Amino acid sequence: MINLEKGQRISVSLEKVCVGLGWDPNEGTGFDYDLDASAFMIGANKKLPQDEFFVFYNNQKSSDGSVESSGDDLTGGNSEDGDDETLTVDLPKVSPSVEEIIFTATIHKAEERRQNFGQVRNAYIRIYNAVTNEEIARYDLDEDFSVETAVEFGRLYRRNGEWKFEAMGIGYKGGLQYFVDKYAG
Repeated sequence: MINLEKGQRISVSLEKVCVGLGWDPNEGTGFDYDLDASAFMIGANKKLPQDEFFVFYNNQKSSDGSVESSGDDLTGGNSEDGDDETLTVDLPKVSPSVEEIIFTATIHKAEERRQNFGQVRNAYIRIYNAVTNEEIARYDLDEDFSVETAVEFGRLYRRNGEWKFEAMGIGYKGGLQYFVDKYAG
């Protein structure tokens, strides 16, 4: 298993992988932390080829059947030490029009609840074998995001006919709508 640094890339030689995101909310803000894991399947132009290539809690499976969400964990309490939300990717099924899959986490109602990623502990993204559950790589988000409400955690991308994964860890203000505006055609 590889502990990734921000910007580090690895080859992914599996056909079916799971991308797990996990986090622990800080206590005492009066609200649950509803983080949402999403996948944006984008083409060469850095946009979604069609809306159904945006996988999130209201569209849990991509139109090509290659990416599927585990659903929405409303509190970050799904598991004490495990993934809170998981996206399963069947790489051979990914549409040829998709060049990369960007995995994001956003805080639902962040502005209303006055929440940000600086108040979330132990946030990570990990890639593991969907068949054997063997962990391949993990990236722990250790930046202090004191104002950000949306993070691009990592991406799977095609390069010369093979899939690679890059740890990103880039924070933004604006929540899920920011990414929709950025990647929707």
